[in-house]
Amino acid sequence: MRKMKLFLSTVLLMGMALFLAACSEDEFLQMLTGGTSGTYYPLGGEMATNISEATGIQTDAVSSNASADNVIALSEGDAELAFVQTDVMSNAVDGINSFEGNPVDNVLAIGALYPETIQIVTTGNSGITSVEDLAGKSVSVGAPGSGTYVNAEQILEIHGMTMDDIRPQNLDFGESTGGIQDGNIDAAFITAGTPTGAVEGLSATVDVSIVPIDQEKIDEMVEQYPYYAADTIPAGTYGLDEEVNTVAVLAMLAVVDSVSEDTAYEITKAIYENADSMAHDKAQFIQLETALDGIGIDVHPGAQKYYEEQGVSVE
Repeated sequence: MRKMKLFLSTVLLMGMALFLAACSEDEFLQMLTGGTSGTYYPLGGEMATNISEATGIQTDAVSSNASADNVIALSEGDAELAFVQTDVMSNAVDGINSFEGNPVDNVLAIGALYPETIQIVTTGNSGITSVEDLAGKSVSVGAPGSGTYVNAEQILEIHGMTMDDIRPQNLDFGESTGGIQDGNIDAAFITAGTPTGAVEGLSATVDVSIVPIDQEKIDEMVEQYPYYAADTIPAGTYGLDEEVNTVAVLAMLAVVDSVSEDTAYEITKAIYENADSMAHDKAQFIQLETALDGIGIDVHPGAQKYYEEQGVSVE
């Protein structure tokens, strides 16, 4: 009899342990964003609040070195969600560029968010009016591990140049604009939604100029790298007198495959049904109709379930 009671007690304790483990699943989510002076961080903060309120799952947005580092952190289990550029995520899954020989196989897509414009920032008196003018100049190409570095490399490549043709500096957005203001660097590649806070801050102290990309080169980039799209920075942004033609990639939200289907479903629903409650300028681009644009990796089954319920086809 005692053995039977002991057995039943053990079974009961194991059942309670399993129940508590199930209840604790996905009770806390960490969302990696980017530098505090970019777009990811403030937008991610608002998005994390929406997810927390809509799902009851505490979600915290934290600053980071952005795309490439974010993917590595996800793959190593250091976070559950992250902002990532679509091109960087595709590279990670394919095991190319920054992920050469180290493909990532445990990260999935929630959805696309907004266009991230590649901005080559300089000053009006720098004498830099084309990509070719960057030759020999001190140029920030993004923080180590950032997608901005790959963007800079590919834009230089399309113009017949390499990193050896410039004096590359690995700076984040705030350091880049600070360096331009102080005269320590000549220009900076900044991949972020416009207007970008760090560049707006710079425009308050100096005459900002954005280096344009010729249409012929834009067409070459889109053909060679389909995750790029033509983009235009409107006149008036940063005090610009005229609009500037350039290219953009898309920001997306990625998730580890260990996040449950129910949680991924609720995250996706919270993002796309509450975007209009966010104050950030880029929130207007977070739409169900474009949620799968530029997504070159598998979508999480929970997100897929939500899209299919909304009539959005996931190929």
